[in-house]
Formats: sequence, C-alpha cells, structure tokens
Amino acid sequence: MAEEMSLEEMEQKKEMVMSMCICPSCPSWVECGEKGGYCFSTIGKSGCINEESGCICGGCPVTEEMGLTNGYYCTRGSEKEQLGK
Repeated sequence: MAEEMSLEEMEQKKEMVMSMCICPSCPSWVECGEKGGYCFSTIGKSGCINEESGCICGGCPVTEEMGLTNGYYCTRGSEKEQLGK
C-alpha cells in the first residue's frame, strides 16, 4: 500500500477492503455493530473484541490483494500498526 494516498484514494481502498472483508465469519468476532476491516489503517483494532479465539485473516481475500503479512488485526491493530509504521 502506498505511503501517501489522497483522501479519495484512501476512501476507495477502504471500500474495497470492506467489500471483501470476512471478519464477521471469524471465531474471534463479537457482534457489536462494527463492520470489520480491522487490517485497514483508518479502521484498526476493534473496540469490542478482546479475546483471540482463532484467526481467519490469512484466508481473507484482502490479505492476498493487499499483500498483508500479519493477523489478529481486530485485537493487535492494522497491518501498519503491527509493522510499527
């Protein structure tokens, strides 16, 4: 993902992430009105998922599309946060 994206590009990328997101199918998912997309830098960690009960991030189409390498974005933060950027 490019370091410097315009607001419009960020919004388009976020929409793409949300359209492919499989977070609600995860065993760690807690229904609280969030929509997922925790891997994306403008979304980040969940405000209500506190327990890691299994992770399906590795099988998510967003992981492949964006070249992500981490997991448990819901509890550990976005890819960018986990890489310390």
